[in-house]
Amino acid sequence: MSRPPSIEDLLREAAPQVLGAVVRRFGDFADSEDAVQEALIAAVEQWPDEGTPDNPVGWLIHVASLRMTDRWRSAEARRRREGITAAQELPVPQPVPDSDDTLVLMFMCCHPALTPASAIALTLRAVGGLTTAEIAHAFLVPEATMAQRISRAKQTIKDSAVPFQMPTGSEWTGRLRSVLHVLYLIFNEGYVTSSGPELARGELSTEAIRLARTVQLALPDEPEVAGLLALMLLTEARRPARTGRHGELIPLAEQDRKLWSQDLVAEGVELIVAALDHGSVGEYQLQAAIAAVHDQAVLPEDTDWGEIVGLYGLLERMTHNPMVALNRAIAVAMVDGPAAGLALLEQLEEPLGGHHRLHAVRAHLQEMAGDAEAAIADYQAAASRTTSVPEQHYLTTQAARLRSGRHDSG
Repeated sequence: MSRPPSIEDLLREAAPQVLGAVVRRFGDFADSEDAVQEALIAAVEQWPDEGTPDNPVGWLIHVASLRMTDRWRSAEARRRREGITAAQELPVPQPVPDSDDTLVLMFMCCHPALTPASAIALTLRAVGGLTTAEIAHAFLVPEATMAQRISRAKQTIKDSAVPFQMPTGSEWTGRLRSVLHVLYLIFNEGYVTSSGPELARGELSTEAIRLARTVQLALPDEPEVAGLLALMLLTEARRPARTGRHGELIPLAEQDRKLWSQDLVAEGVELIVAALDHGSVGEYQLQAAIAAVHDQAVLPEDTDWGEIVGLYGLLERMTHNPMVALNRAIAVAMVDGPAAGLALLEQLEEPLGGHHRLHAVRAHLQEMAGDAEAAIADYQAAASRTTSVPEQHYLTTQAARLRSGRHDSG
């Protein structure tokens, strides 16, 4: 039997619905967010003693609306609005559909005028329900810095005068792309943390998947939304096998695939197959298709690398992304040998010359080709460039292993 939801669970789920309703009614994102936070605090203080109301979302909307009314009335510059504000006071509102306002709220948080870093922070705060301190911890910055980032993001949205509504016409594609890109970045930061002592931050990946599910439920006919969710699930399925007992990184080829979550694999495969049937193929669908090929291989040697080469070729032509070209070079090496892969890497020196991933991949292919000396140098170069401690340890260990083997053979 599943446990009943806690007050914390209820508030986390209700927060974006409440914020969406209040922003829709009052039109001020920053003040509405503050009012909703006050309503959530009131709920934490009152519900344990008085009991959870029958309509939690309606209760929170009502309290937040009262807070907004108080704010408007107390601002001298807005005194003329008192009559309008008083006329707007209503009985406790009924819950608004979470698929509508939560999605609109996400579109606002992922506004193209915001930098990716600001959009991520604002989305996690307003839609994900994370505190400023939690977001700051996840991205290894001081809480004050993150608070300023979120505050600037709110001000940018306010200055843009974007109405609280779904984008229409020519705006739609770009705004949806922004939402998907932000969710993709949140997931990646959780799955492979860019810096610090931890390889991953599971709470960020989990939150990205939850938000992607929200978007997919609201937009079931958008194949790229399904593609992104499928990519997240197929990647997340490997989490139990990607670290060892001491948190060390285990590369894909060495993972115990029996530890992969087959439920997530099955769900991801079902999503991507359905999405590809729509006929319109996007970059997240292609990435999910590649992940599905990996996840459906029982053993590493069962992987259909030829299919992966083809999928990466399509993805590279679509995105012109050098990181995609880097991954295609690995796949080509698995099909045609390491020399073919290394030849492709020569074309990536200019766009990726200082990136640790280029050195790491070249080291792996040089090791495949039997050039231990060159592989050691590139493993060391990669280790010196990454800001992730687990990745650094892994790369240093690979260099030490090759160095030891070279001395033993000598």
